[in-house]
Amino acid sequence: MPIKLRARSAHRLRASALFPFLATTFLITWGLIGIYILAPETAAATLGEISGTHPFFFLATWAPAIAAFLVVASHGGASGIRSFLSRLVLWRCASGWAAFILILVPLVFVAGSLIKGGPVLAPMPPEGFGSMVALLFTMLLLGPIEEFGWRGVMQPLLQRHMAPLWAGLIIGATWGFWHLPAFFLSSTVYADWDFLPFFIGNVALAVLVTPIFNSARGSLLWPMLFHWQLINPFWPDAQPWDTGLFAVVALLVVWWNRSTMFSRETAVTEVWQ
Repeated sequence: MPIKLRARSAHRLRASALFPFLATTFLITWGLIGIYILAPETAAATLGEISGTHPFFFLATWAPAIAAFLVVASHGGASGIRSFLSRLVLWRCASGWAAFILILVPLVFVAGSLIKGGPVLAPMPPEGFGSMVALLFTMLLLGPIEEFGWRGVMQPLLQRHMAPLWAGLIIGATWGFWHLPAFFLSSTVYADWDFLPFFIGNVALAVLVTPIFNSARGSLLWPMLFHWQLINPFWPDAQPWDTGLFAVVALLVVWWNRSTMFSRETAVTEVWQ
């Protein structure tokens, strides 16, 4: 028995892996986007105008996932990667959380849009419904991929040392700050938003996804679906009103789940099994 315990511990990702994970994440994203901020004309002339479909934008968005896989591979090898990826098929989740993702999240965007005098749904582009669907599936390859890092690595490592609520707050603040360079790019949607409401929204959203993540036993599937809903092109732009609404929802969710949000007892703490 002692031999088995030592073997399992040897394959456990250490909490100190959080530092190279964050360093790699910020280095990739801020390095790539920084080129366009510090030398925009030269970057555009040599690498092309930055946009939501530019390869650099994809790489910058995938940085948390790239960092996560590098950290997992360096500590767990091929078996660690396989075990890490198996968290994608953890589909069991309370029906209430599924309804939250599929119904309540869209309603927040609709409500926020109506408050600011906007439409119920995002305007259809001139290319028609097909282009909107294509964009929806393109979004699946952007934001949700980040969850390999935020929920895949960072959340379990933080929850070894603190209650889920505090882990969610730290991840949300990190997530929001990580987006900062995008607000200096005039060719992206971020240029039309204010950073502070966006930052507060990131913190609220990270708190919201925390009980879903722990309830689903560390599933990456449900946080990815949650993230996909946040960037679903069918939902109207509700900035900054959606921030306030999500913050209120986050407070209610924390209160409703206070027994688990303030305790590490049922928190997921392993990156792979």
